[in-house]
Amino acid sequence: MIPGTTPSTQPPPDPAPRLTGEISADARVLAECAAATDALLAGLPGRADRTAEQQRTAEAALVTAREVRRAFLARHVDEVYGLLTDAGSVRLRLPELLREAADRFPGLVPTEEQMRAEHARIQAARDGREVDQAVFCGAVLRSPAAGTHLIDTMLLPTSRALDLLEEFRRADRVDLGSVLVERRGHGAHVTIRNAHCLNAEDNRLMADLETAADLALLDDRVRVGVLRGAPVEHPRYAGRRVFSAGINLKDLRNGRISFVDFLLGRELGFINKLARGVLTRPERQVWAERTVQKPWVGAVDTFAIGGGMQILLVLDRVIAETDAYVSLPAAEEGIVPGLGNLRLTRRTGATLARQILLGGRRVRMTDPEAGLLCDEVVPAADMDEAVERAVRELGSPAVAANRSMLMLTEEPLDLFRGYLAEFAEVQVARAYSDDVMAKVERRWQQSRTRAERA
Repeated sequence: MIPGTTPSTQPPPDPAPRLTGEISADARVLAECAAATDALLAGLPGRADRTAEQQRTAEAALVTAREVRRAFLARHVDEVYGLLTDAGSVRLRLPELLREAADRFPGLVPTEEQMRAEHARIQAARDGREVDQAVFCGAVLRSPAAGTHLIDTMLLPTSRALDLLEEFRRADRVDLGSVLVERRGHGAHVTIRNAHCLNAEDNRLMADLETAADLALLDDRVRVGVLRGAPVEHPRYAGRRVFSAGINLKDLRNGRISFVDFLLGRELGFINKLARGVLTRPERQVWAERTVQKPWVGAVDTFAIGGGMQILLVLDRVIAETDAYVSLPAAEEGIVPGLGNLRLTRRTGATLARQILLGGRRVRMTDPEAGLLCDEVVPAADMDEAVERAVRELGSPAVAANRSMLMLTEEPLDLFRGYLAEFAEVQVARAYSDDVMAKVERRWQQSRTRAERA
């Protein structure tokens, strides 16, 4: 702390210093600026206990440090990524990449200790260290070389899936906790079992779903994957299957939705593997030879909201029961619906996409427009039969080859990479915005009141 000042009046660091363009010198400037910001924050109360003046001081310091990070990455991102990955010879998934960046370039991203401190607080009480992670990831993804390498890396099978593959081949069944994956004939049935929260998405579910997708893709006996929700516990829907209620807003409020493992990780991992397959031979040049890709069927019982609907946009056949509906209420929640903005228009056209994305329109399976979002609508009693029929019809080897070519046309890799670069930063900024925090807090308080009355 500067002598003669107090935490409430301590000035922020000087305006962002200029960088020279030489990586070692610029790294020192970055480290010094970040250290000054960290020292200032350490001299202030936690965000929840700051005065308005103290919070303005903290925010000014954080903005200054981020300006330096952005400037450093604009000049050096390819060299930094090359050093972190030994010129691309080492494959680092997002968590490992960020840890290595924190160790090799102090101040570039938060340390593990800083992130543990953040994760111990609810979202509204944090200083937004995940924003700094997003600045780094956005810069990496903007680079054609580094971004493509990271996308490839995140398509590799997870170590957990590799450890479980023989068990799956032997038993035709693996219980992952929030997900059950079972092989029936040449179909791998992946069942979402977050029953306590309407099969809403959280960090654990995303990890389990990626592992399940890997197992389905790696098992040579499997030709088609199936995604479906299990029966849930909510009194209104007790005993009924639900596809997914989207992001768990209670977990978002309580700071349990991670940027690395969820907000960006699900797009680069689980959902991208559904779309592009699992990377098994990265040394090959032809995409079809580098990956194992299979068609996927989605069975929508009751509803697919938010993230649940986002998943449907990369599947090859969607079957819904007659009284089901889909929606993307992200505008109402204040966040970005994953890659829904990229993928929805090519299915629905611009007008309906804007009604769904900007106006929160629900599309019921009885609506005429439902045919743009699902392939078949059947009574609840006929869902099992319809799913099995889809597995049979999509089981031809030619289906996998043609879906691969469709993806190259519909969503070129550079388009996907460029969208994710912007999404990484926009989504985190929205997650920490005042209006989103107010909304999730209000919903959390309302749910507590309902629980107490019950």
